[in-house]
Amino acid sequence: MAAAAAATSTAHSLLLQRPAAPRAPAATASSLRLPARAAKISCTAVAAPSASSPLTGAGDRGVYNFAAGPATLPLNVLKRAQAELVDYHGSGMSIMEMSHRGKEFDAAIKKAEADLRALLAVPDTHAVLFLQGGATTQFAAVPLNLCAGPSDPADFVVSGSWSDKAFKEAKKFSAASVAWSGKDGKYTALPPFDDIKQNPEARFLHICSNETIHGVEFKDYPEPRNKSGILVADMSSNFCSKTVDVSRFGVIYAGAQKNVGPSGVTIAIVRKDLIGNAQPITPVMLDFKTHADNASLYNTPPCFAIYICGLVFEDLLAQGGLAEVEKKNAYKAGILYDTIDASGGYYICPVEKSVRSLMNVPFTLAKGPDFEKQFIAEAAKEGMVQLKGHRSVGGVRASIYNAMPLAGVEKLVAFMKDFQARNP
Repeated sequence: MAAAAAATSTAHSLLLQRPAAPRAPAATASSLRLPARAAKISCTAVAAPSASSPLTGAGDRGVYNFAAGPATLPLNVLKRAQAELVDYHGSGMSIMEMSHRGKEFDAAIKKAEADLRALLAVPDTHAVLFLQGGATTQFAAVPLNLCAGPSDPADFVVSGSWSDKAFKEAKKFSAASVAWSGKDGKYTALPPFDDIKQNPEARFLHICSNETIHGVEFKDYPEPRNKSGILVADMSSNFCSKTVDVSRFGVIYAGAQKNVGPSGVTIAIVRKDLIGNAQPITPVMLDFKTHADNASLYNTPPCFAIYICGLVFEDLLAQGGLAEVEKKNAYKAGILYDTIDASGGYYICPVEKSVRSLMNVPFTLAKGPDFEKQFIAEAAKEGMVQLKGHRSVGGVRASIYNAMPLAGVEKLVAFMKDFQARNP
C-alpha cells in the first residue's frame, strides 16, 4: 500500500525519466524467432542505436503519432518537402503543379525507382510499378493478372483481416481457397509451413506479410508449391522495414502510407514474366502490362505522393539501408514488448511471441475496456496520439513504423509504467 501511495503521489514522474534499456539480446531475439517447423531464420542480438546515429525524424512536433496509417513520416523528409513545395528545384512550380511528363517529374520518379531498387536489391527480373487504388485494388488485380480465368485455383493464407479481404475479393476472379486460417485462434499465430495445405495446381500462394490490425508478422516466408512457383505478398504495413529477398516473390504490393509515404500511391514489384497475361475482362488500369509498358505514366500518377516516397527512400539509404533500419525497428519493438511482458499481466499482448510484429503492437489492459479508454485519453494528453485499437478488435495498438523515433517509444513505455503504478 505504501508503494502504491508513493507512486500515486508522484504521478507522471516516470515520464521525466529515461527507461532502462531492454534486455535486447534475449527479448528481441526471442520475439523474432519462429517455431522450428515454421522457418529457418537466424537472429542477431540487437544493440541500442548509437547516439551518433539517431533515428531519422527525431524531433518534437508536440505529439508522437502512433497511427496505423496514414502514419508518421520522417521529420527531415517533411521539412525538405516544405522547402521545395512552392518552387521545386528552381522550376518556378510546385511538383504538384507540373506535368507528369515533364523533365522534372521524370527525373523524380526515375530516382525514386532507382533508390527503391537499391534498398530492396530488386533484381532486373522484376518491374517496379507506382499505382493507385491502395492495396485493396490489388486484391482484384493479382488474380486478374495471374489467373487465366475464374476457374483457376489460388491459395491463400488467411492470417488476419487483410488477408481475409484479399481472399474474398480473389474469389470473384479465381477459384481461390483457404490453405490455412488463423481465425479460430483469433489471428494470434502463424502456421508451421508444413501445415499450409497448398494445391500444386494453384496459380499462386498469397500471404499478408504483416497484419496491421492483429499484429502478426511473417519472419520468413513459405515456399510456394504451385507449378509456377509464384508467391504473392501484401506487404503494406512492413514494406521497407527490413531486408527482403525479392527474388522469392512473383508479386509484392504495398500501400505507401505506413512506412514510405503518404496515402495515394501503391507500389507493386512484379516478376516480368508474369506481366502480359491478364484475363480479357481485366480493366486497363488493373492490367500490370499497362503500367509496365508506360513506366507508371499511363495516366496522371499521384505525383506528390511518389515524390515523397522518393525522399523517404533517399532517407532510408542515408541511414545505411534496410539492414540498419531493421535493427532500429527490432530495438524499438523490444522495448515495448519487454514492458508488456514485465507488467505482470497488467498489459496483455495476445500474439504468439515468435510472430509478434515489429510494426504494429496490439495490447489490452487486464482491468478492462474502461481502463483502456482512460489509458488512451491520458496518453493523448501527454502527447501520444492514435493509440486506439482497430474498431474490429478494440484494445490499444501502437504502430511504430520506421519513422517513429526511439524517443516516442521510450515515452510510451514510461507512460505505461506510470499508468500501471497509478492504477494498480
